[in-house]
Amino acid sequence: MSGIFGVVGKQDCVLDVFFGTDYHSHLGTSRGGLTFLNEKGFNRAIHNIENSPFRTKFERDIGQMKGQMGIGCISDMEPQPLIVKSRHGSYAISTAGRINNSRQLADEILSSTSAHFLEMSGGDVNPTELVATLINQCDSIPEGIRLVQERIDGSMTLLILTREGLYAARDKLGRTPLAIGRKEDAFCASFESFAYLNLGYTDYKELGPAEIVHITADAVETVYPAQKDMKICAFLWIYYGYPASSYEGRNVEEVRYRCGEFLANRDRVRADLVSGIPDSGVAHAVGYANRSGIPFARPFIKYTPTWPRSFMPQEQNTRNLVARMKIIPIDKLIRDKKLLLIDDSIVRGTQLSETTEFLYQCGAKEVHIRPACPPIIFKCPYLNFSRTGSALDLITRRIINELEEIETEDQLYEYADPENEKYRCMLAGIRKKLNFTSLKYNRLDDVIAAIGLDPTKLCTYCWNGKS
Repeated sequence: MSGIFGVVGKQDCVLDVFFGTDYHSHLGTSRGGLTFLNEKGFNRAIHNIENSPFRTKFERDIGQMKGQMGIGCISDMEPQPLIVKSRHGSYAISTAGRINNSRQLADEILSSTSAHFLEMSGGDVNPTELVATLINQCDSIPEGIRLVQERIDGSMTLLILTREGLYAARDKLGRTPLAIGRKEDAFCASFESFAYLNLGYTDYKELGPAEIVHITADAVETVYPAQKDMKICAFLWIYYGYPASSYEGRNVEEVRYRCGEFLANRDRVRADLVSGIPDSGVAHAVGYANRSGIPFARPFIKYTPTWPRSFMPQEQNTRNLVARMKIIPIDKLIRDKKLLLIDDSIVRGTQLSETTEFLYQCGAKEVHIRPACPPIIFKCPYLNFSRTGSALDLITRRIINELEEIETEDQLYEYADPENEKYRCMLAGIRKKLNFTSLKYNRLDDVIAAIGLDPTKLCTYCWNGKS
């Protein structure tokens, strides 16, 4: 994923952009960047943040930066923002999204124009550079943004900083959010709606699908209105959205409480205590405990002073080691206890399996697992929120692969149906392989009810294969 943040004001905005961008650290671990525009032009800094928090890497830079307009980004992917010199003048651009047809688009551009791209490792094209090149084909930046929205297979939310102000655009189907905040003499644009609250901004508006606005210090002008069709990612509320944020008027923390309540409504397990896998599983567990009457407790604590971010580092074996290093057990809350653990989801299953084994080693009698969402069976084709390279990285697909001689799309739909016997066989396989005492997932209809939006406005592809 990527988190983006931008400000246009009448006073220096360096600290606002610095802290607003830092509040997106849960969305990316690879690169961080800041760009400001002043009378001398653009001033930019980009750093690798894989092994050090964003704030630490940029503290020295912000003392040398100034500007009344600026944008920032934290990304799991390419370094950005980029500064582009084009027919529209110079501008800075930052993006959040995914381009599935990048090679096709790049080949079309290279075959029809004299444009060129800087090649990234593996021969890939920088997605943000590709977006800028598409924009530069058009007669204006707004027209270029519309072209991007139409041509890209995937999703693309973006910020473009020019001398005349800041363009903010939400992706065509609103799969990712973009909110506008306001304070005296300034406006900001932010992926996460909570990121500007402590900076003195209040909620101004949330952009609708495909909506494009132009922001100055005095006003927010709608350049292209919001469209009706929306497919916002439901996983925002389950996992990668921050608890203090709201999307489409639904607060993340409250939705997670309701997910836990729905889990408890359908469960009859006997346990001594309920606990959430930190951090995103905790709110789900609170909701479960409140509804079930089983006490909420923390039998293990995540050590955050040296490992504050759950995503880092990038390499999977090191990530697994770090996951173990973070968890500090509390013997009296584990030994001889029947534990019910709620995690936001199960992707590969590696870390949750190791956590379960760790609890058994610490004396737990039983470990019951309750993911807050349905089984993830399909790889997300719209957002870069998961590093899953192959479908077989998913624990569900590995079990299905063991159960079926030939895996077909129709069979996958059957495994996604909680009323189907194949679904129950898959859960039994997962439970056995990961050594859980019992396993019960949240149902998709309950997750949708917990979010409270019209189902047609939600993307639930990773669970049921339907966007």
